[in-house]
Amino acid sequence: MEKIERRALGTQGLSVSAIGLGCMSLSGVYGAANDAESEDLIRKAVDRGIDHLDSSDMYGWGHNEEVVGRAIKGQRDRVVLVTKFGQIRREGQPNGVDGSSEYVAQACEASLKRLGVEAIDVYYQHRVDPSVPIEETVGAMARLVQQGKVRFLGLSEARPETIRRAHKVHPISAVQTEYSLLYRTEAEETRETTRQLGIGFVAYAPLGRGFLTGAIKSLADVDGRRSAHPRFQAENFDHNRELVAKIEKMAAEKGCTPAQITLAWVLAQGPDVVAIPGTRYVKRLDENIGALNVKLSPEEVARMSAAMPAGAAAGPRYPAAAMKAVYI
Repeated sequence: MEKIERRALGTQGLSVSAIGLGCMSLSGVYGAANDAESEDLIRKAVDRGIDHLDSSDMYGWGHNEEVVGRAIKGQRDRVVLVTKFGQIRREGQPNGVDGSSEYVAQACEASLKRLGVEAIDVYYQHRVDPSVPIEETVGAMARLVQQGKVRFLGLSEARPETIRRAHKVHPISAVQTEYSLLYRTEAEETRETTRQLGIGFVAYAPLGRGFLTGAIKSLADVDGRRSAHPRFQAENFDHNRELVAKIEKMAAEKGCTPAQITLAWVLAQGPDVVAIPGTRYVKRLDENIGALNVKLSPEEVARMSAAMPAGAAAGPRYPAAAMKAVYI
């Protein structure tokens, strides 16, 4: 296994590779994925020193966890295994959420079975359930820790006050929120709280769902679920593409790719921050790992931030229905 930078998440003893692997795209979200190729990609990531594997029970509704489980068979001790619960399928409607204590226990058992493991390293509530007090949900998650089924707890897309309430029930080791140059207003509000509480911050979609790689140059390049995201729709695309062009120019000056300078910017935000870019391709995996060799000066970080100020992106982070389920 190659040695790559590791960072602590929280103060409970959890540490992960600074760049992890978001596994969502291995379940057909951005176009068809081949399971054998996906398993190979995960094993190559681990061999390259990436041990932070981020899955969820709603990625392919169980499919993703099965793929990850097969990929890590025989090398469980080499990975920090992350999965999430809380989103429930409602045919023909936006996903529902269930944060009840009964569901927490049930969802964990199902994930353990699909992953083929005895314990999950980091278990996140994927979306906060506004109808269930966070204290009840985290209380049930804490029982999983006591039972040895989960090692560390996390929250995804939780507001600062929700995080504070949760952390009083049981230490939260990590919070994940969408965080990139393109979308960072809510994440930066969240990070003020996670820093105060000593909680690690995990940036998902750190490449703006591919926009910040520079590979999406026209509407014709928008595929799969990306087409549902406002940032890629016709009325917003050109504005956002102009923002990305500024980062491409800075990357060229730096002698790296747009993806690498973008990930370097995320990691430069502090030692409490890690990123989990997703990909289906070994070439992109290697490119992302290469971001760890890109060192930005404070002046370069500030210049990038100024080129794409918080709130500059056109269109919200998610389609309207999904926006109602985030940052709760």
